[in-house]
Amino acid sequence: MPYSNLNELPDSVKNVLPEHAQDIYKEAFNSAWDQYDTPEERRDNADREETAHRVAWAAVKQKYEKGDDGKWHQKGD
Repeated sequence: MPYSNLNELPDSVKNVLPEHAQDIYKEAFNSAWDQYDTPEERRDNADREETAHRVAWAAVKQKYEKGDDGKWHQKGD
C-alpha cells in the first residue's frame, strides 16, 4: 500500500536511509504502486508491492550509495 508519510516506511528503509533518501523511496514507491497496478505491467510474476519496492530502491540508488562505513551517502559527497 502507498505510504503517506516517512513513519510508515518499513524499518529496513527507515533505519538505514537518511531522510532525503527516505523521501525519494516513498515517492518512487507510491508512483510505482500506481504505475504497475496490473500483472501485465510487472516482470517475473512479481506482485505489486514487490515491484514498487524494487523501483523505490532503484530510485534511491540513483542518488545514494552505501559507503565503506555501512551507511548510505549521497553520491558525490
